[in-house]
Amino acid sequence: MSLFSSQLFTYMMHMLHVKKRILAFLYVLYFANGAARVLRDFGAMLLTFVYPDTPLFMVNALLMLGIIYTVRQGIEVMARSAELLFIFIYVLAVAGFILIFVSVLIDFTSLRPILEKDIAPVLRVAYSQTLYFPFGEVIVFAMIFPYTKNVKKTALIVFSAITLNGINLMITMIVNIGVLGVTLTSSSAFPLLSTVQSIQFAGFLERLDVFFMLALITGGFFKIGLFFYAAVLGLSHVFKLKNPSPLVFPIGLVVLFYSLSLAQNYFEHVYEGLKIIPFTLHLPFQIVIPSLLLVIAFLRNRKKIQSVPVKNTAENS
Repeated sequence: MSLFSSQLFTYMMHMLHVKKRILAFLYVLYFANGAARVLRDFGAMLLTFVYPDTPLFMVNALLMLGIIYTVRQGIEVMARSAELLFIFIYVLAVAGFILIFVSVLIDFTSLRPILEKDIAPVLRVAYSQTLYFPFGEVIVFAMIFPYTKNVKKTALIVFSAITLNGINLMITMIVNIGVLGVTLTSSSAFPLLSTVQSIQFAGFLERLDVFFMLALITGGFFKIGLFFYAAVLGLSHVFKLKNPSPLVFPIGLVVLFYSLSLAQNYFEHVYEGLKIIPFTLHLPFQIVIPSLLLVIAFLRNRKKIQSVPVKNTAENS
């Protein structure tokens, strides 16, 4: 598995021959689109709950300026910063869930009936939405993995992170439904934020959504940064630039203005992200093309293995 992962990630980075640069450039556009969509998500969230009278351009521009500066410093700076802030985010998350349970906000009867319409609707949502978002977005790391020293260790970390992410999402959904109910959870644009806003403990500990916003913006910052970094790195390889830094600011402007023109409003943006983008962009770029590259890597590696004994036999004779 580690061999195939290494080959896949290597192919993602080196499909830059003349006939394949178009495909590489399409991946650059895909990563830039991902950065713009996430930027629009967090910009809209900040406008809704924190800055209702502020133009979307100002919020997105401030976020993008910080991301541009971080990406210019390189992937190592991003990785070390994320490593430190990961502890901060998890401490806030654990504290928030503890307060929700202590506040006796969860009504577990809201979770019933379980699988009311059998497992078919669950599988339908899993394969039409959850497979691509958030789990399929791990494809962005394909632009980074070829630079790691230990591919086997990297693959283990990735699978562990995906498993942990799945557990976190499951717990979050259970808490949201238990606190808000099915109807409000499904209709709310930001159900977890609504859940945190309902925390009231000991008559004075409330309005903790500020800490939740800090944690969420921190995570969003690095998610946008990863997509943005992948787009910058990919474009630098397409045009064979040794230093990608000159591309950071121009691509950052493109991402910023594209995030403003994605949709007329947030609900249209969400509809496109859930109903259109998964099949028009996520399916080919996350599933189809990587699968084809994986098959090619397997066949080429198998051919090399078979040719080695033949070569050694010829030399011995």
